[in-house]
Amino acid sequence: MQGIEQRTASWMVEAIALGNSARRRTSPNPWVGALVVDHEGTVVGKGATEPPGGRHAEIVALAQAGERAIGSTVVCTLEPCSHHGRTGPCTDALIAAGVARVVVGVQDPDPNVAGAGLRRLEDAGLEVLLGIEAAAVSASLSPYLHHRKTGRPQVLLKMAATLDGRTAAPDGSSQWITGPVARADVHRLRADADAILVGAGTVRADDPELTARLDPAAERQPLRFVLGDIPAGAACLPAESLTGPIGEILDDLGRRGILQLLVEGGASVAKELLDAGCVDRLVLYLAPVLFGGDDGRPLFAGAGAGTMEELRRGRFVSIAQLGEDLRVEVEP
Repeated sequence: MQGIEQRTASWMVEAIALGNSARRRTSPNPWVGALVVDHEGTVVGKGATEPPGGRHAEIVALAQAGERAIGSTVVCTLEPCSHHGRTGPCTDALIAAGVARVVVGVQDPDPNVAGAGLRRLEDAGLEVLLGIEAAAVSASLSPYLHHRKTGRPQVLLKMAATLDGRTAAPDGSSQWITGPVARADVHRLRADADAILVGAGTVRADDPELTARLDPAAERQPLRFVLGDIPAGAACLPAESLTGPIGEILDDLGRRGILQLLVEGGASVAKELLDAGCVDRLVLYLAPVLFGGDDGRPLFAGAGAGTMEELRRGRFVSIAQLGEDLRVEVEP
């Protein structure tokens, strides 16, 4: 039994990798991976979600497997859909193909699915196994799952600082705190994001392009948004100016189908998001340098916690060395 469980887990890990390979071209659809495994344990079909309007991962894998899908096990990272959207229901395709067993990583929180896909398969007599490598699948599909649960994009707040927590010199200059390896990693974050948000102050001070130009695997450029007025001739253009409460802005971006929003704003934007409870993950790049005083620009503007009891606590997700710098990821 342990051998079967280990093989099933290894198949799901492979399906996660397939899904991740499609991440930058499927939004606002989830980047799902799927395998078709015959009764001898041989993978006979592989699939990942195609761009919007294209086939879902299960359909791609079934097409590759052909008649070998009869009596097979299908391993997919996300619950198969059971409704008509741009494509037909994956559940119907699985049933029609003669699949015997479906292994699913996590349930789809989309109201159009939300367990209905699993029930449809079970009602048709298929064996369904849910929760294999669920933590890894949830991490892979985190922006999609967050969007479907909250209606808002997942917000990644990216910041770069010295070891003493300063983001810019007293004269406002901030380029470059981190080294080239860390800066290249930022472009990976940009390539993964559907959109980037900065404050108008950052645009005036740094005139960033906000593109993923340092990531050779970038298949698209994120949408660009600026809180406030965009200066004429700014390098980030074309971009859209946004105004209003940050919660309403996130609701609007969620309705537009933006799953992940990378925020690269300065201290004021960062503080606004933090105070509103809208930071889902903080990605902090730390450079081994010191300003050595208290007159450099801080990570967050304005007053902070007044007492130890008011500290905003979270948990470390990962810590990695990138060249001379560290990348620290925290869930608030």
